[in-house]
Amino acid sequence: MYLAILAATKKSSGSGLLTFIPILAIGGAMYFLLIRPQRKRMKDQQGLLKTIDEGDEIITSGGIYGFVTAVDGDVLWVEIDHEKKVEIRIHRSSVSRKINPTVEPAGGEPVVVDPNASLPSPTDADQGKADDGKASQ
Repeated sequence: MYLAILAATKKSSGSGLLTFIPILAIGGAMYFLLIRPQRKRMKDQQGLLKTIDEGDEIITSGGIYGFVTAVDGDVLWVEIDHEKKVEIRIHRSSVSRKINPTVEPAGGEPVVVDPNASLPSPTDADQGKADDGKASQ
């Protein structure tokens, strides 16, 4: 009788391995969806902090805009009001991002995009096409 009970409760050796496959899949998904992108963001932020130099316009993690006037190791002197000559001292790690970094094309001078530039006005030919389309309807 005891042998019949033992034979009925015998487990197969392959089922133990199959139970770990979903756990491994969830772990892999968490790595690729959460951990890996966070590490990339941290690496990009560290690269940004290393490139901060005098004259850069920055935003601090507290939301303060300013220009870096001096760099002393990990300490930055940031001018926040030019007219009143207001400068603050911050740690390099409190910089959130740079503003309007200059972009240097492959064969030319650095280009800074002017956000206040007006869009070009439509030409007479464009206006004529628009009038032709309205007249035919």
